[in-house]
Amino acid sequence: MEKPKYAILLLILSINPLGKAWCGAVKGKAFISGPIQGMENCQGYREKIRRICLRCGYEPVDPWQREKILYKGDEPDWWMKVPPLDFIKRDLEDIERCDVLIAYLPRLSAGTCMELFYAKMKGKKTLCICRLKNPSPWIIVHSDIIIKGIGGLEEALNDIK
Repeated sequence: MEKPKYAILLLILSINPLGKAWCGAVKGKAFISGPIQGMENCQGYREKIRRICLRCGYEPVDPWQREKILYKGDEPDWWMKVPPLDFIKRDLEDIERCDVLIAYLPRLSAGTCMELFYAKMKGKKTLCICRLKNPSPWIIVHSDIIIKGIGGLEEALNDIK
C-alpha cells in the first residue's frame, strides 16, 4: 500500500530546525530583539533565546540571521553603508508578522527600545529580559512581562496567554 504523497511533507513539518519533533502546538511566532551595534561579536544570547522559543512552541524570527553579514565592524564607518530605510522596514514587517516580541536588554539599545515600542503599538505581547539596573519607564510601560535573565524566559513564555 502506497503512503500518501503528503506524508513526507507532514513529517518534514513536524521537525523543527534543531532536528527534534515539536512537543506541542505551535503557539505563534516570536521576534528576537536585542542590541547588535557595538555587540556584533556577542550575539550568543540569540541562540539561547531561539532554543527556548522552540521548546515553548514559538517559531523564532531573528533579524540577526538575515543581517549579520552587514555587521562586519572592522571597516571604518561600515554602519553608514547600510540602507537605513530598507533595513528598518524589514524588521518592522517581521514584528508585524509575529505574535510576541522578546526584547533582550543587557544594556540600553535604541533599536531594541524602538522595536519594543513598535510591537506594543501593534498590539503584540511583549516580554523584556532586562538586565538594566534602573530601566526607563518607557521600557516598563511597553513590556507586558519583565524578567531579569534568560533563565526565566521559558516560564514567562509559557505564561503568555
